[in-house]
Amino acid sequence: MENQSMGMKRIVAGGMILVALGILIILHYTTSYSWAKSWPVLLIVIAFGTLIQTFKDIGGWIIGTVGFVFLLTNMFNVDFGSLGAYLLPILLILLGVTIIAKHYRKRQQ
Repeated sequence: MENQSMGMKRIVAGGMILVALGILIILHYTTSYSWAKSWPVLLIVIAFGTLIQTFKDIGGWIIGTVGFVFLLTNMFNVDFGSLGAYLLPILLILLGVTIIAKHYRKRQQ
């Protein structure tokens, strides 16, 4: 039963991603809301789909946060300058290394 529930959640998440992608492509061609400004929405939808499957998934929260930050940056023309250019990638790299190290420590136990 649990496998069926997980499979259904994956189907719903995949469907949401495809719908969002289709809407963003239509917006790109029919409005002034271009792909350059709307791609963070896709990250947010991917994160939401991930969190539907497993709410505790840290990757889903990170992807959603990154998408939200980039969306706000694009919508309000916020310029983080060199701080934004280096701080976010460094934080993502450190977080990724921490997650990988934690995984390997669990495997060794």
